[in-house]
Amino acid sequence: MIFAIAVFAPLAGSLISGLFGRWLGDRGAQAVSVILMLVAAFFGVVSGLRLLTGLVPDGYVFVGDWLHVGGFQADWSLRYDSLSAVMVMMVTVVSTLIHIYSIGYMEGDRSVPRFFAYLSLFTFAMLMLVTANDLLQLFFGWEGVGLVSYLLIGFWYDRPSANDAAIKAFIMNRIGDLGFALGIALVFFLFGSIRFDTIFADVVAQNHAVYHLFGANLHALDVIGILLFIGAMGKSAQLGLHPWLADAMEGPTPVSALIHAATMVTAGVFLMVRMSPLLEYAPVALAVVGIIGGTTAVFAATIGCAQTDIKRVIAYSTCSQLGYMFVAVSVGAYQASIFHLIMHAFFKALLFLTAGSVIHAMSGEQDMRKMGGLARLIPYTYVMMWIGGLALAGIPPLSGFFSKDAIIDASFYGRGGGYACICVELATYLTAFYTWRLIFMTFHGPRRGDAHVMAHVHESPWVMRGPLAVLAIGAVFGGGLLDHYFVGTGQRAFWNGSISTVNDPHILTSIAHVPLFIDFLPTVLGLLGIATAFVMYMLRPDLPALLAARFGFIYRLLIHKYYVDELYGAIFVRPYHALARAIWHVGDEDIIDGIPRGGALLARGSAGGLVRLQSGSLAQYAFVMLIGLVVLISVFLIFR
Repeated sequence: MIFAIAVFAPLAGSLISGLFGRWLGDRGAQAVSVILMLVAAFFGVVSGLRLLTGLVPDGYVFVGDWLHVGGFQADWSLRYDSLSAVMVMMVTVVSTLIHIYSIGYMEGDRSVPRFFAYLSLFTFAMLMLVTANDLLQLFFGWEGVGLVSYLLIGFWYDRPSANDAAIKAFIMNRIGDLGFALGIALVFFLFGSIRFDTIFADVVAQNHAVYHLFGANLHALDVIGILLFIGAMGKSAQLGLHPWLADAMEGPTPVSALIHAATMVTAGVFLMVRMSPLLEYAPVALAVVGIIGGTTAVFAATIGCAQTDIKRVIAYSTCSQLGYMFVAVSVGAYQASIFHLIMHAFFKALLFLTAGSVIHAMSGEQDMRKMGGLARLIPYTYVMMWIGGLALAGIPPLSGFFSKDAIIDASFYGRGGGYACICVELATYLTAFYTWRLIFMTFHGPRRGDAHVMAHVHESPWVMRGPLAVLAIGAVFGGGLLDHYFVGTGQRAFWNGSISTVNDPHILTSIAHVPLFIDFLPTVLGLLGIATAFVMYMLRPDLPALLAARFGFIYRLLIHKYYVDELYGAIFVRPYHALARAIWHVGDEDIIDGIPRGGALLARGSAGGLVRLQSGSLAQYAFVMLIGLVVLISVFLIFR
């Protein structure tokens, strides 16, 4: 029961804030949303600890009947296992902190109740996703977070850029969701069910099933795995379906933290881990996951090295870190993937909310080129950014070191991990570089901002600073405390069968015996990346401009994000607009509207001609009758 309370409390908060916000007012809506999120977090943590410590067994919480159509049956029930418990604890805790932070950040906004209603509804949709007991409920939560993310990204709908970003995110996610929906359909046709337990129990029996397509025999589980991954690529912004992620920064900063740290973007990783018993028998699909994940890790990291918007740098960092998680999935280290997902939620939410404090202090300014010298003006925010930056760069003993190290070690030993291992090692260096580039540009050097703005720089209120401290605790101590349970010797008992280890049960034990240079290389690369940023932005601040001029093509490539948006515009957007205009003018105006308009003109002309015949002259009437009689007799004689 308490597990169900954790899931449904955010829904209650959303309904109350959304439906009665006008009467409750801003403070009332904030209070209701935050109190019910605190309830969700409390019961989520309590129920999770009870399960993970063995006080209660795995199970299901039955909610009600949903669909019964022919042989298809789907009940609404909450899955209660270690994987769900960990995700529920993370989502409720991080979301609660973001709700509290939003009280200060959204102060003075004209639509506070609507914002908190959306925020709580988003949390409920994510909880539906991670507690799903079958693919239909997971798809329900999946589409729920997609819909509410559209509303949150476009929250300031009076800004054209926010509306464009919301539509872009919605459409690109729908592209991925088509693959996900097809994957679900093929799962049902192959297994006769969409319930996880039924699917996983029958995987071995269906391992040799094939689809006959285009004259080839395709392994059924590989096809399903690739289709599910296409869905994951949309939600988790992997290469090809990634452009929406940076544009989503048009939403308020708490939205960026919620979407890009703890919830929506991690949905794809969660899906892959939940389906791990099936993916273990889909080697081609896992190879695709590894190639895309590794490439995305480097691709997004290089873009982050050239961006100047503080939130966009962190957004591309998220895209890159999600690539790490998919690399872990591809080599069978699903536990390491979830480990990094949880740690990433803490330090990335910390970075986003700290960036929000910087933006708040700078009166809305987000361009790092107009900052500088803020360390002494907002020291608390500066320290929080240091903690988040060290964790993201994987510097020991912070949390990012433990989870990232586990992924890199697993990619070294894992099946087909050679390419992925090189990618994540390179991304480690780039991550440290762009993170400390951000810190040095924002907090050090001369004050480059407007003098009036700089004169009014101040720390955020405590309602915004408090959540930063809690997230910082997780970013500092989380990895060391959870390493034993997530990927160490205690992982089998901790996960208790909720994550598969069918084909490669030794992967997590093997990472304890990697060569010494592999073990230390991530830390060395991280420190080297920090040193590079220090030289370029502290010792030689003229060096970035010189390199940009010397390597102009590379710089333009990175600053324009490899021209992917322009490429999509040329291939898809502009041809679609041209087709839409043609259908509008030719199909709609000329044909659809033209036929009835032409008929109306014909009727009008005919009526005008008949009116002219009504002259009142008896001679004219007799003449017309005579002509009609001649025509009638002629027709009769011809056709008799």
